[in-house]
Amino acid sequence: MIHRRTLALTAAAAAVSACLSLCAHAQGVIKIGEVNSYKAQPAFLEPYKKGMELAVEEINASGGVNGKQVQLITRDDNANPGDAVRAAEELVSREQVDVLTGAFLSNIGLALTDFAKQKKFFYLASEPLTDKIVWQNGNRYTFRLRPSTYMQVAMLVPEAAKLKKKRWALVYPNYEYGQSAVASFKELLKAAQPDVEFVADQATPLGKLDAGSTTQALADARPDAIFNVLFGADLSKFVREGNTRGLFTGREVVSLLTGEPEYLDPLKDETPNGWLVTGYPWYGIQTPEHKAFFVAYYAKYKDYPRLGSVVGYSAIKSLAAGMKKAKSTETEKMIAAFKGLVVDTPFGKITYRPEDHQSTMGAFLGTTKNDKGKGTMVDYRYLDGAKYQPTAEQVKKLRAAD
Repeated sequence: MIHRRTLALTAAAAAVSACLSLCAHAQGVIKIGEVNSYKAQPAFLEPYKKGMELAVEEINASGGVNGKQVQLITRDDNANPGDAVRAAEELVSREQVDVLTGAFLSNIGLALTDFAKQKKFFYLASEPLTDKIVWQNGNRYTFRLRPSTYMQVAMLVPEAAKLKKKRWALVYPNYEYGQSAVASFKELLKAAQPDVEFVADQATPLGKLDAGSTTQALADARPDAIFNVLFGADLSKFVREGNTRGLFTGREVVSLLTGEPEYLDPLKDETPNGWLVTGYPWYGIQTPEHKAFFVAYYAKYKDYPRLGSVVGYSAIKSLAAGMKKAKSTETEKMIAAFKGLVVDTPFGKITYRPEDHQSTMGAFLGTTKNDKGKGTMVDYRYLDGAKYQPTAEQVKKLRAAD
């Protein structure tokens, strides 16, 4: 009798457990898998992760997406493309995520772009800037949020041409992002100023800049102006050594990304004056969209946002908007939804172009100023990314068939 009762109770418990499991599965969650170089690039990616988490919190507080709560699952790629692919495989196979996003370094973004193509899985490249992600290596499964190297260089070149400097030196990290940025700068500046000469080309190992020899090589070339693509610790070393050796005295400098607080803030009293830069002057943006974002971010973290915060936040908001439009997380429906998708971001509305899956997010252009030992951007303005993209006809020539 006791044995029968035990069996009955066990069966009942199993039935309840099965029911709870089925109910939970029916309700479900949407899993966003994210891969990034958190340990290698903390200055950008710690604020980036905070931006993502704020977006997830806001989305879930408003009822989720398509009736489901959103869950973010992150993995570190150790700044290694092979590790990034293995992390993505684990997220897709074991964690069964619905979509993939992430990447900071361009070579890792390209590895994940290829992974998405091979696995036929939706991937939103949030941060990597190389043009190849949406052009030569572009595929139907991959979309990209941030303005590319081409777009940001296209914003800088008209101002660089106005300087009317003939002899230019180039310094950049010797991997995909740096190579891509320099190639675009040479092409666009030559078109705007045919008599320009490139008199020095310093390609440095990422994260391993020999500031002394690099600075000396640039000085020896006697350029009129310098195009700089360094960032992070390499940028700090370059600025310090350049200041010490007088490299920037009497020379114009055009510098990609240097106005981003992730890289400008650490320069402090070493901040050079008058560099033409792209960046993020969070302290002076007065639009309603940015004010709302700033207030929410500061309330949660008691800190001001960095550009990474905006990118992480906008990536999650983009995925949520795509899922709502698609009424699904199924890859083919997400692809269809993202083509022409309009998303509200702290920089205003952006659109993901059908031609190359590139968003129209723009960037701020301005000049650096050492304001009592603090690096700031002045005389800045926001440039709409839509105005700095190649035409649909040009994209057809650049982009391989999907």
